[in-house]
Amino acid sequence: MNVLFPPGPPVIEWPGLDEGHVRAGQSLELLCVSRGGNPPATLQWLKNGQPMSTAWGTEHAEAVARSMLVMIVRPEDHGARLSCEAHNSVSTGIQERGVTLQVTFPPSAITILGSASQSENKNVTLSCITKSSRPRVLLRWWLGWRQLLPTEDMVMDGLHGGHISMSNLTFLVRREDNGLTLTCEAFSEAFTKETFKKSLILNVKYPAQKLWIEGPPEGQRLRAGTRVRLVCLAIGGNPDPSLTWFKDSRAVTEPRPPQEPRRVQLGSLEKSGSTFSRELVLITGPSDNQAKFTCKAGQLSASTQLVVQFPPTNVTILANASALRPGDALNLTCVSVSSNPPVNLSWDKEGERLESVAIPPRSAPFKGSAAARSVLLRMSSRDHGHRVTCRAHSTELRETMSAFYRLNVLYPPEFLGEQVLVVTAVEQGEALLPVSVSANPAPEAFNWTFRGYRLSPAGGPRHRILSGGALQLWNVTRADDGLYQLHCQNSEGTAEALVRLDVHYAPTIRVLQDPTEVNIGGSVDIVCTVDANPILPGMFNWERLGEEEEDHSLDDMEKMSKGSTGRLRIHHAKLDQAGAYQCIVDNGVAPPARGLVRLVVRFAPQVEHPTPLTKVAAAGDSTSSATLHCRARGVPNIVFTWTKNGVALDLQDPRYTEHTYHQGMVHSSLLTIANVSAAQDYALFTCTATNPLGSDRTNIQLVSISRPDPPTGLKVMSMTPYSVGLEWKPGFDGGLPQRFQIRYEALGTPGFLYMDVLPPQATTFTLTGLQPSTRYRVWLLASNALGDSGLMDKGSQISVTTPGLDQPSGQPDYQLPTEQPTRPSGLPLMPVLFAVGGLLLLSNISCVGGFLWQRRLRRLAEGISEKTEAGSEEDRVRNEYEDSQWTGGQDTQSSMVSTTDVEPYYHSMKDFSPQLPPTLEEVSYPRGLTHLEEDMAFPGHLYDEVEKLNAPSGAWGPLYDEVPMGLCDPCWPEETYEDTRGIYDQVAGNFDPMETDSLPFELRGHLV
Repeated sequence: MNVLFPPGPPVIEWPGLDEGHVRAGQSLELLCVSRGGNPPATLQWLKNGQPMSTAWGTEHAEAVARSMLVMIVRPEDHGARLSCEAHNSVSTGIQERGVTLQVTFPPSAITILGSASQSENKNVTLSCITKSSRPRVLLRWWLGWRQLLPTEDMVMDGLHGGHISMSNLTFLVRREDNGLTLTCEAFSEAFTKETFKKSLILNVKYPAQKLWIEGPPEGQRLRAGTRVRLVCLAIGGNPDPSLTWFKDSRAVTEPRPPQEPRRVQLGSLEKSGSTFSRELVLITGPSDNQAKFTCKAGQLSASTQLVVQFPPTNVTILANASALRPGDALNLTCVSVSSNPPVNLSWDKEGERLESVAIPPRSAPFKGSAAARSVLLRMSSRDHGHRVTCRAHSTELRETMSAFYRLNVLYPPEFLGEQVLVVTAVEQGEALLPVSVSANPAPEAFNWTFRGYRLSPAGGPRHRILSGGALQLWNVTRADDGLYQLHCQNSEGTAEALVRLDVHYAPTIRVLQDPTEVNIGGSVDIVCTVDANPILPGMFNWERLGEEEEDHSLDDMEKMSKGSTGRLRIHHAKLDQAGAYQCIVDNGVAPPARGLVRLVVRFAPQVEHPTPLTKVAAAGDSTSSATLHCRARGVPNIVFTWTKNGVALDLQDPRYTEHTYHQGMVHSSLLTIANVSAAQDYALFTCTATNPLGSDRTNIQLVSISRPDPPTGLKVMSMTPYSVGLEWKPGFDGGLPQRFQIRYEALGTPGFLYMDVLPPQATTFTLTGLQPSTRYRVWLLASNALGDSGLMDKGSQISVTTPGLDQPSGQPDYQLPTEQPTRPSGLPLMPVLFAVGGLLLLSNISCVGGFLWQRRLRRLAEGISEKTEAGSEEDRVRNEYEDSQWTGGQDTQSSMVSTTDVEPYYHSMKDFSPQLPPTLEEVSYPRGLTHLEEDMAFPGHLYDEVEKLNAPSGAWGPLYDEVPMGLCDPCWPEETYEDTRGIYDQVAGNFDPMETDSLPFELRGHLV
């Protein structure tokens, strides 16, 4: 059964013992509890009957309802009633429990009425009033640490049930009370832990005790511009004394014009303890002389007086006339307004002292002295613009002030002494004809006349007249050279002047005889005539043009010049003086003139004579051709004639073709012989070169193709412990490309070593792989397709000793061998047996071999002939001689094909060993014939490379057909040749190891 019944009365749990007593600002927490009731009670808080909080909580198990009230107590809550009400749905009425608040609160503020500032020995009246407080507070007064008795205390009702307290105070102030703290304090037993105060600072007014000025002593002389410092000082005073400066009863202020320097600086009031100061800084001037400076502080004052020395404040010149003309008289008066001490006046004109007369002085400002003097002048045109100066000098101050009067003299134009009469200009440049004229007023017009024609004042295409009268010209030509007349005038008169324009222009060569000819040993002048301005003595210069540095020397020639003509005189003309000369003329105007002239030295023909005797090789089988080259120098042109064995050559014969080429002083004749026959053409041909001054000749021998001649001039160029650098001169190549091979041996070591020279046609080579401190014997061999040159020539062998490792490398001495190599005492048995077998074999195939060899030579000759014709021999020779230079003393290598230099294909000679009768040195060391056919058969790739470099298409066709072979297994075609070794043995067997030149001349064209 659920029985409903009302709750019990609410109970307020008050914190503390004194119910209802609280402090303003306190946080009050009250708990209202109601027990019993079903349902539990509903609780709410009210303040003075107005709801404050309706929040509560219940505990059903205990049938308790609770509500907590939290509030901040304020003074206006004093007397308020707080109540808690409880009821439920079956309550017949509201049950209530209440409490009335008794609030304690201090005064919120304290106010002091009245002024705390008063003069000394006078009363000060003040009132102290508090805001409302509960309970009331008591008031007391403090001055510093001294308590003052109030005049009257009162209490009045305040807000919220509080009280207002008021206390009045009157007391006499003294100087020593200044700055003390005056405090009104409120206190009560209810606020024992708190103090409420209001304070003021007592301000007692009293005057300064002493006033004085610190500065320069009275009567001291101060220079104008001196910085003077005056300090006004005062002791005591409250408030701080106001220090004011006065100059002659006028307050001193600090002017601040932005454009002038500050001459017066007024400092601010400064305090140091009980001392006050104010500074006045002056830059003394004339107005400060004997001025009285006063400092005032209330009723107190102090004064000082300055004595200032100053130069004249103003120096003025007065004139009796303004417009002057030559001959007029001018009176000038100089006045010095004021100075201290007095000054002396003097006159001068452009530094020349003038006599003057003194004038009685007048009164002067600033308590200074005045002075005046006058001077009388007679005018001339030279005085215009001059300055007449008055100087005021103070001896005591050592200072001078000046004023000048500029003379204005009216006169007609006058040309000055610095007027330029000659103007120099450069052609195509600008020219300025200046005007130095003096006139007052300035000339009204400048008129220029040239050759009777007036130049337009407005200007023209190439001239204009400047504002100062100067004439400006541009794009000047030599036609503008001449006299220019200037006419100028002003209101006072006219004047004229003549100015010459001298136009300089670059030299131009007018006469230069090219070519200039002279016979050798004669004298001649190379004349160079120019048109130029100016003509200078050293403007002619000569240069010789040439590739070599020594070609430029003109020490043996005489340079002369006279006027516009320069000469280069050559005495005893020599051949090396022929060539191109350049005449250079530089007169300072760019560009210099340059002219080329050729000096031709006429001389008799000089035919090149190569050493050894020139040879040309060709196969004498009536199918090949040969070309003989003859080159000579001479001027004028040379005519060539040919003889064979001393008999004039019939050039009408179709077998002979002769072409002549001329290149400067070098002339060439090419004689081509077709279908060379050993019987008819192996002869000595003589080439004769002739011109009007003489003739010369040389011999050319036409021979058969053969082995090359031994090289000559073998010598050591450098040496190291492991190498030797060699150089030599090649010999005649036998009409075929030649190669070089070095054979060497170390003395005391058996056996020879061989090394090919690469590139094949080189004339220098470094032999490497040697041992230090070892003596070697070195041979140089030349070889072509027909064999080598042999080892008999002493010029192709040398002995050397390599330096040791501790010796410096260089070019040591060496000796040519003096003994022939020792021949072996006997022949070994095996080589003899092989030789006998070879002779038997040769006896069987000699006829067949001879026939095949003749056929091969014929095909070879046909191929060479075709190459010579297809390669356009004449064009190539022409190109060669067009590019040629004189090379006297060089050997001319001849070729049966062409004389044009071709870089051949370099084919290794490492295994080259022609099958010729071995020398005695080689008997003990026989060499195989494995690669003989490769060297003797003109391998295809060798000529392929030559063809690519120089030969026309198809020129070597017969050779390719003649010698088909492989790279690895060279052999003759089996259907044509049965035994190639036999053929070569047969050919080699018919050669005698003696030199080819020992054969009769008529037999040198045949190989068999």
